[in-house]
Amino acid sequence: MAASATEKTRFYGRRKGRPLSQNMQRLLDEVLPDNLLPEDMDESWLSKRRAQQGKDSELILEIGFGGGEHLAGLAAMHRDNLFIGAEPFINGVVSLLRHIEAQKLKNICIWPDDVRLILDKLPAHSLSAVYVMFPDPWPKARHAGRRILNQGMLDRLADLLQPKGQLRMASDHPVAKSWLLAEAMRHPDFEWRARSAADWRERPSGWPQTRYMRKGVIEGRLPSWFEFQRR
Repeated sequence: MAASATEKTRFYGRRKGRPLSQNMQRLLDEVLPDNLLPEDMDESWLSKRRAQQGKDSELILEIGFGGGEHLAGLAAMHRDNLFIGAEPFINGVVSLLRHIEAQKLKNICIWPDDVRLILDKLPAHSLSAVYVMFPDPWPKARHAGRRILNQGMLDRLADLLQPKGQLRMASDHPVAKSWLLAEAMRHPDFEWRARSAADWRERPSGWPQTRYMRKGVIEGRLPSWFEFQRR
């Protein structure tokens, strides 16, 4: 998708995992088209799509939704809002499609590619929240440039978030935790909302728990939760 735009970015990471089963292919063929964010999406299309959810619909973005469990949980809790989920790993897209079908979700638009290819298509100050949940840590110093969150990305998200909009991030990897927190704290447009240790040590009630999160805790990988606000 978006081949011309791809020339402007370099993507690191897997696009596809294990071979697709017959049912996985069915989900891609039958369920994805109704939940796909079009390549030619513009402000007019987005306004009409949001209107389908209701006049007070909020627009929320999750960058790298993995298996989609967290995004589907958010969408199920807030069916009047519209969610955009970006994930280039096709097996993760299929996993989200399973949740969409099982829960009859009508408020998720999927971008099955690098999120950077659609950020310029989103209107300024259109997002009420952005989630970056358990991103690939790229722990080696020489791979730091591959990490999804950096000052350039934060500049773009600051343009897209409404005043007082939320940037919400989580990780259970020590390198990623330090990186996410440090990058966001040094950006002038974002303010860390934590007032006590519990604010970053305990999962906020409105953030759906996933099997990955539970598995990490069992295995001793304690997550941290960072909530920043657009100044």
